This record gives sequence, structure tokens and C-alpha cells, in this order.
Amino acid sequence: MIVILMGVSGVGKTTVGELLAARTGWAFYDADAYHPPANIEKMRNAVPLTDDDRWPWLDRLNALLRKAQQKGESAILGCSALKQRYRERLAQGVDEVRWIHLKGSFELIQTRLNLRKGHYMTAKLLESQFGALEPPTDALELDVGPDPAALADTIVRSFNLPEPNWP
Repeated sequence: MIVILMGVSGVGKTTVGELLAARTGWAFYDADAYHPPANIEKMRNAVPLTDDDRWPWLDRLNALLRKAQQKGESAILGCSALKQRYRERLAQGVDEVRWIHLKGSFELIQTRLNLRKGHYMTAKLLESQFGALEPPTDALELDVGPDPAALADTIVRSFNLPEPNWP
């Protein structure tokens, strides 16, 4: 199974993904780590990415997921996947994908981004992310107001995920 946590920057994809990985023993991949340097530089300078910027990145992530599947491994990916065509590109050729849409109010996410240090994604791009977001119709939607551990609990229960590393 492939679990993809999606949503705008600052919703907690990495935090929740790492918690899920710790509980399930599955690999967690943070899509931000797979951006080419040119994409990172654009975002650092508050320039929104174009589809042409995203396609090679999404193809790289898709290859990562297909490779995990071919090896018989389950995995968790944290990726914005804001548009339906991006989600289709990510899931192409991948069986048993479960989508989780982490969402919150603009004000909450903006506050989180303003407090976040050391990340290239600035709060200046948040409006463009909310504007680009096409909410999925096939995802478990979770409000990010609760504690990340509570969100991970909900995901584990909702998809009946294994918990070999659960204390």
C-alpha cells in the first residue's frame, strides 16, 4: 500500500508522515527532498512553480513509488499534490494508493509557516497554493487542528494500517 499525505505547505505532511512511518515501519518519503535545485530556488524567492517545473519532480516521485511497489514494500509520501492531474501523475502505475488530504484554514497555515525556520517554502506562496488547490474527491480529509499524533491515530484506524512499532 502507498499512503500519500497531500495538502498545502505547512499542513504537517512531514510531521504526520514521520509519525506514521514510526508506527508502521514503512519508509517515509518527503517530496520536498526530491525537488531539483532550480525549483527550490524559485520557491525560496517566492516564485510559484509552473507545471513544467513540476512534471520531472512528479515523475521522479512516481518512479520512487513504483519501485517500492515492485519490491513489495509499502510506503508513505508527503507531497503537496495540489491538482488532480498531479495526483494522477503521482499514482500512475501504482496500485493501492490511499490519499489523505490534510487541510486547515489559511490563517492557521500562515501562522505555522511564519513560525517555521530553515525551510525554503515561504508564507508568501501560501495564497498561490490555496488558489491552486483542487480538493480531492477520493481522499480521507483531516483537519490539521488536532495534535499530529491524533491525526496519525486516525489514519492508522481509517486504513487499518499495521502497527509493528506501536508501543
